Amino acid sequence: MTSIPPDPVTVGTQVRADSAEHGAHEQHDHHHDEHEHAHGRWGWVSSLFRTHSHDAAESVDSALESSAGGIRAVKISLVALGVTAIAQAVIVVLTGSVALLADSIHNFSDALTAIPLWIAFALGRRAATRRYTYGYGRAEDLAGVFIVAMIALSSVVAGYASVLRLIHPQAVTHLGVVIVAGLIGFIGNELVAVFRIRVGRRIGSAALVADGLHARTDGFTSLAVVAGAVGVLLGFPLADPVVGLLITIAILFVLRSAAVDIYRRLMDAVAPDLVSAAELSLRSTPGVHGVEDLRLRWIGHRIRAETGIVVDAGLNLVDAHAIADAAHHRLLHDVPRLDDVTVHVNPSGSHGEDHHTLTAHHRRP
Repeated sequence: MTSIPPDPVTVGTQVRADSAEHGAHEQHDHHHDEHEHAHGRWGWVSSLFRTHSHDAAESVDSALESSAGGIRAVKISLVALGVTAIAQAVIVVLTGSVALLADSIHNFSDALTAIPLWIAFALGRRAATRRYTYGYGRAEDLAGVFIVAMIALSSVVAGYASVLRLIHPQAVTHLGVVIVAGLIGFIGNELVAVFRIRVGRRIGSAALVADGLHARTDGFTSLAVVAGAVGVLLGFPLADPVVGLLITIAILFVLRSAAVDIYRRLMDAVAPDLVSAAELSLRSTPGVHGVEDLRLRWIGHRIRAETGIVVDAGLNLVDAHAIADAAHHRLLHDVPRLDDVTVHVNPSGSHGEDHHTLTAHHRRP
């Protein structure tokens, strides 16, 4: 995140590493991201049963941002999904299959939701201004709101069409074509999955690998369309709208996951283990006697932290600054995706002595 250059570092003000040092931490930062995504949550088996996240921070990591190959992989795969969805939509018009309609809507939704994210990422790279002093990173959260709305609309359209077909049954024609369309959806998603996973592993992007695994799970949704068509062929005409409802339920699970993610982001929520990691990092810094008012928040897909540390009251300005700088440096290593830190240095007091007498009456209870 680009920010307005601060004043020279002093005790009680923002402590920043120079740009060259911070750039070196990006490589380290991504290592933590890979570790975070590599466990069971993104494992192939668990991905079959869990919804993917539409949260921007989970969708794009440092390696993906900095790699032209990663961005190209996303663009190519989204075009592939778009072509697949269009082909399915044409067949929906021909056959009247609501299960295929639901699958087409799902694929369209996945393809289109990347557009506001790209816009948000472009805005996020703009320099901070005197009006937007934290930059434009929160544009990603606005994109997240749009994504949630798109998913909700997808579920409403798919569910309405399926229920309407249950109430007013209608013969599904060209069942062979429906089966072919379902297979096209499966093949399209699987090709996207293989491509994303291969490129993601090559460039070291855990997020791109996770998106590939999500595309693979979407392929199984397309196979459900095939199952519905086979059911109709076997003499169960309601199999098609029933499969449409099942796909709608799957979309609702995705909606719930995405809505929870974006709600927490808008409320400045962070994972408690990140707070614990930051506290441990600060307390393990030599010269730090205590940690006060530690706060973390997401700005886009990066984290900003604010904290107070307690040091020996007898230290001079230079020594106190050195401790604050060391604490800042440790945080960059120990907190994944940390972009910036404000460290306020408080002198230790004896017998409950308060060094904030002038501002004490402004504190919230």
